Parts: sequence; structure tokens; C-alpha cells
Amino acid sequence: MKKYAYNEITLMQYIFLIHGAQVGIGVLQLPRILAEKAGTDGWIPIIFGWMASVAASLIMIQIMKKYPEGTLFDLCTKYFGKWAGKAIALLSALYFAYSGFIIFQRAILFIQVWILPGVDGYVLMILFAIPTYTIARNGFRIIGRYAELVFFITLWMPFFYWVALRENHHWIHLLPLFKDMKKVLLATQSTSYSFYGFELTFLLYPFLQKKQKASIGIIIANSLTMLVFLFVTIACFVFFSPDQITLFNEPTVSILKVVEFRFLERMEIIFLAFYLMVLSRTWMPYMYGATFCTSWLFGKQDHSKHLLLLLLLMVMFMYFVVPTFNQNDLLQGLSAKIAFPFIYIIPLFLWIYLSIHERIRGRVTK
Repeated sequence: MKKYAYNEITLMQYIFLIHGAQVGIGVLQLPRILAEKAGTDGWIPIIFGWMASVAASLIMIQIMKKYPEGTLFDLCTKYFGKWAGKAIALLSALYFAYSGFIIFQRAILFIQVWILPGVDGYVLMILFAIPTYTIARNGFRIIGRYAELVFFITLWMPFFYWVALRENHHWIHLLPLFKDMKKVLLATQSTSYSFYGFELTFLLYPFLQKKQKASIGIIIANSLTMLVFLFVTIACFVFFSPDQITLFNEPTVSILKVVEFRFLERMEIIFLAFYLMVLSRTWMPYMYGATFCTSWLFGKQDHSKHLLLLLLLMVMFMYFVVPTFNQNDLLQGLSAKIAFPFIYIIPLFLWIYLSIHERIRGRVTK
């Protein structure tokens, strides 16, 4: 009997869970960051970042194939012992909780700046914590259905970029091409941070109904993310001049200021209000992932109490500590640097070790 059969997810849910976890706050700032680091070639690192994320994702899939009915913690327990599994579960819980909180906090800061400047951060977090708890407490299947729904009901959003570009765009802003490939390669690391989210496959894999399609699913998810990043980055690059784009903290939103209709003004506010649903697809899987790890650590089946406690702790933190964008930027940078070896480097060595271990064991058995 499958250990996680009660909460199985379809291939579509698997794709949109990973894609939703990747497309979050990074989209709003990515064009500016790439323009600062790689200039007019800033869109090229997105392709390199996609290649790196796909390669790392496929390695993770190969690791999980070694123990298809369990999570990474079950696999580590099998190969390295009980305490290794518990240590990985604890570190994963801290990582997912930390990442989810940073994304949640950033979303609150955006709301305070663009939509509700007079409302305290902890009040906004309480308002968003209620639907987060309602959806996330039911597991990956319900979060996956929510991610599917949000994807399809927000397909209209790129239309407003087309309207903005129709008013003003200059393709010459992309020239010259391949001006400084050294800067492009250095900017690839920043782009690879934006693809974070595929590490959720370590948790999602045992829930996937058709595990033989896990590889194609994660390639599709990463490719969707790459298309979104390319679209918004190129749109901002041809709209703003190479010097002008660096003056806007969120050029992805600022570009929409020129979009006006006779019946509606300040389109960027409407856009950002809908984009909050997109952001929620990012923090929900991380928060549930954190509580899934802690529940596994303590041998509990019910994740809802752990999720409630996590959300309460976040609200309390927001009440006593008033965050700023600079503080959140520092937290994001720290998270990205800490997570990089655990997402890209350690899985590679783990896959090599497991492959060698199986070959040696096979020879001994013969």
C-alpha cells in the first residue's frame, strides 16, 4: 500500500505546484536586477538559469526514484540511518518555514506600499493567514487544485503588458547582443535564485500518481517559469531605456502605469491585487512543506496544528518587528546563498553516492 496515497496529486497539479512556487516575488524585481548585472543582455541569463534548474530538477527526480514511495527523509533514513533522516527533516522544515515567511512578508510590504499604505503589517498578515490556513491545511492535493485555478484565472494578465508596449516600445534597447558574456555568466547565479521552488519535488514526488511522468512534468514547470521570466524581462527592457530601468525597484509593476482605460485608472493597482493570488501560490507550498517536515519529524499525521502554530508565530513576529524592504532584501539574499549548495550541489553528490552504492551492492549480491 502506498504511504501517501490519501493525498495523491495529478501531473497537472504537480506542474502548477512547482511553477507556482517559482513565480512569485522574483518576477517583480528580476528585470531590474538583470539590467544592473548584465545590461542589455540581461534576458540571456534566464535561459542559462533554466538549464541549470532543469538539470538540478532531473537529478532530484533520479534521487527520488531510489525510494519512490517515500520522501527525501524516508530515503535518508533508509540509506544513512534514523538520525540522518531526522536531521534532514529539521533542516528542511527550517528552510521551508524561512522561505515561506520571507515571501509572505514581501507580499505584505508590497500591499502596504501599493494598495493599503495605512494598514499595519501584522493586520494584513492575519487577513491572509486565514485563507492560507483554510487551503494549506488540506495538503498538497488542495494546494495543487488552487495553483491550477489561479494559473487559469490569471492568464489575462499579460494582455495589459501588450497594451503598455503598444503605447511605447523600442526594440533597439536590446542591442547590442552578446556585449559582455562574462557579465551574463555572473548574472546567471542571480537568475538561478528565481527558479527556486523545484526543490519541492523532494516532497511532492511520493504524492504524484504517475511517477514515470515526473521528469517531463518538472521540465514543463521550469519551462513555464522561464517563459514568464523572459516575457516580463523583455517587455521591461524594450519599454524602459537601459539606464531608466535601474531606477525602478519593481519595473514589472511600474510599466503598467501607462495603461489606462476610460472606465478605469491606476491599472497597476488592479494588476497587483490579482497578482497577490499568484504570490499566494508561492508561500502556501512552502508553509505546508515546513509543517509536513515537522509532522514527519514527530511522527504525526495531522499537519493542521503545526500549520496554525507556524502562522501564529509569523503574525507575532510581524507585530513586534516592523519589516522594511531593505531588511527583506537582506533576508532574501541570505536565504538564496544558504539554499544554493543544498539545491544545486548536495543533490548532485547524493545522486552520485546512491548510484555508486547501488552498483557496489549489486556486485556483492551477485
